[in-house]
Amino acid sequence: MKKLGLPLRLTLSFLVSVSFVFSLSTAFCKSGEKLIIFHAGSLTLPFAKMEEEFEEIYPGVDILREPAGSIRCIRKVTELKKPCDIIASADYALIDRFLVPQFASWNILFATNQIVLCYTGKSRYADVINRENWYKILTRKDVVWGHADPDIDPCGYRSLMVLQLAEIYYKKPGLYGMCLQNRPIENIRPKSVELISLLQTGNMDYAFEYLSVAVQHNLKFIKFPDEINLGSYRYADFYKKAKVKVKGAKPGEVAEIEGKPIVYGVTILKDAPRKKVANLFLRYLLSPEKGLRILDRMGQPPLSPPLVKGDVRMLPAEIKKMVGTGGR
Repeated sequence: MKKLGLPLRLTLSFLVSVSFVFSLSTAFCKSGEKLIIFHAGSLTLPFAKMEEEFEEIYPGVDILREPAGSIRCIRKVTELKKPCDIIASADYALIDRFLVPQFASWNILFATNQIVLCYTGKSRYADVINRENWYKILTRKDVVWGHADPDIDPCGYRSLMVLQLAEIYYKKPGLYGMCLQNRPIENIRPKSVELISLLQTGNMDYAFEYLSVAVQHNLKFIKFPDEINLGSYRYADFYKKAKVKVKGAKPGEVAEIEGKPIVYGVTILKDAPRKKVANLFLRYLLSPEKGLRILDRMGQPPLSPPLVKGDVRMLPAEIKKMVGTGGR
């Protein structure tokens, strides 16, 4: 995705104002305040680092994070009514679809990613797999591969979309079905990050993951062409050719998700128990020198500036200064 730069003068002014806000706001955090964040599993390592830094800045705050598939994070709120302050989804469109406007007023797009095929030196055919033959290897009977649950984790339905797009891109009719025939149900896991230990122990040969997860865990990976990796706005129209049906927000409902570039979204819920602290964390997350810097270092290129969708009037004034408009 093309980054949207800020003029140098505005950027310097913005950084000064953010620094002032952080130093001033420290005084408003009461000791023992807890901030509840439900977030995508692929954000686990960067958010763990953010938690560590944020709690150093605001020692009175205790961040309670619950990583899970993004759809499961959302269902904890929409179905189970669990208390939560912030939801960060690996697919910004899920926030638009299931949380806005009933549970949230706006949605901030803040980072990107792409799908890759991960493996290790223990994987079968690790010495011959490449960008041109990977799909052939996934159809071999002696190869064990898997992906995340598409009903729970966006990485799951995105993995299926990559296979659908590969069938078109490589001009191999039936490729999607042939690959899935060689992937037993037990190789579908609730979260994409759960597949990592299976790869590392040699119990699985290949798994679809986000590029950031591959980088963070030092895995080998096949980087797909931009036409199928879901990581480039240039091919947004081509990505639409992929469609996957998943469980809807309510029991018995089915939703069809269309392929689109991978963009992460974050929102503060309308009934967040601790909105003031949530606002502080969101300012930290969206700061180029803090949260966005951590994401960039860990293989999740941030949007600069982040983009907001929804009812901008409901966005806190301090956060409004940190985002641009025009989110898709």
